[in-house]
Amino acid sequence: MPDLLTIGNLDAFYGDFHALRAVNARVAEGEVLAIIGANGAGKTTLMRSIAGLIRNAPQQIRWKGRPIGALRADQIAALGIALVPEGRLLFPSLSVEENLVIGGQTGRKGPWNLAAVYRLFPILQERRNQQSTSLSGGQQQMVAIGRALMANPDLILMDEISLGLAPVIIKQIYEALPGIVAQGMAAVIVEQDIAKALSVTSRLYCLQEGRVSLEGASSQVTREAIARAYFGV
Repeated sequence: MPDLLTIGNLDAFYGDFHALRAVNARVAEGEVLAIIGANGAGKTTLMRSIAGLIRNAPQQIRWKGRPIGALRADQIAALGIALVPEGRLLFPSLSVEENLVIGGQTGRKGPWNLAAVYRLFPILQERRNQQSTSLSGGQQQMVAIGRALMANPDLILMDEISLGLAPVIIKQIYEALPGIVAQGMAAVIVEQDIAKALSVTSRLYCLQEGRVSLEGASSQVTREAIARAYFGV
């Protein structure tokens, strides 16, 4: 499969703090990829850099061969990259359905619309007129995923999608993943639950102190290799 996204020697900063150091990675068409690592390893920084929330040198991030590292977030969304951010970041004054509709503002054509999102997450149709932040944490996560899907992206970035959720809700969200990527969409999943990450992805990258410490096929990496990559021992 050709690469959708390539990252080359990516450095990212928060002020003077050097959060990512010469990160190299790639995402192929239709691939489901995991990003793992301890807290503070740089996972969210990587996702924010891809999505244009942190500006980088143009050539450090390429989308279908085009340099996009310096583009704004709205420009990157229009190209076909959608982010499900850590903490969901729903618009609290808007209803469930209004939050979803905002995701479609890129105008990209594709299979995802309100009806498709409601088929994926039926509870959202039942709650469509409720204020989004009045929902449970798991339902809010469904809204955040649905909002990203409404943009009809070629690549969806899911940052800590199970963080703070009950196991039964995590199970529901992961059961929806095959339906999300069934039509060839690629996905990058940041996940603290290593076993869960390995079970739903084809490849993984582990970050440790802003650097890639491990890359491999999810079905082949060992727990010992992951432990070394996590903690640098």
